[in-house]
Amino acid sequence: MEEQSALAALLAAARIAPSLIESLAHYGALLLQTNRRFNLTGADTPEELAPHLLDSLSIVPYVQGPLIDVGSGGGLPAIPLAIATGVHVTLVESTTKKAAFLEAVLGTLGVAGQVIPQRAELAARDPALREQFASATARAVSSAPTVLELAVPFVRVGGVAVLQRGQMDAREREAVRDAAPMLGAVLEEEVLLEGERRVLLATKTAPTPQRFPRRTGIPEKRPLCFS
Repeated sequence: MEEQSALAALLAAARIAPSLIESLAHYGALLLQTNRRFNLTGADTPEELAPHLLDSLSIVPYVQGPLIDVGSGGGLPAIPLAIATGVHVTLVESTTKKAAFLEAVLGTLGVAGQVIPQRAELAARDPALREQFASATARAVSSAPTVLELAVPFVRVGGVAVLQRGQMDAREREAVRDAAPMLGAVLEEEVLLEGERRVLLATKTAPTPQRFPRRTGIPEKRPLCFS
């Protein structure tokens, strides 16, 4: 309860809408509490977690429902986005403990959504998931071309993959631009945020060829157009 109150105060100081603060702080407190049992986030305190919540909310303008989040981990950015927008969220997370935590959070907070306890490479082969979403997010630490390959197959034509990134060099940026058309997408915009933070917006323009994503582990081991 103390952590929830501290998070609520931090969110209020950041001028988050009062109607969202209670749910966001509740989620953050659950995340910190569970993080003591197994790793969900590198943040250990309300002060360390609050920037991650705010970072998640920074992409609200680019998200539409239904939303899919690839490699959800502890639920960032998907859970804050679902709280803020009300969109239905699908969380793809292959680690059993993390998937169970996400299931519990959806139930506790009353967030509309589902958890898919699979690798993204496998889930993207499911006709019920492939090209069914208006937007996809991925806050993964892999290279941008890897994340793009894992996210775009879930997005329907006309939808958008919203990728949160940190510092990028020209080589990685060009790799994303070159890889996007291979996946049926185009890198429309790079939105610069504070510091080195940025958001890549890749619009889906055509169905993704069936060979993508490649088999499990290959997108990370051999990123498209990036070596």
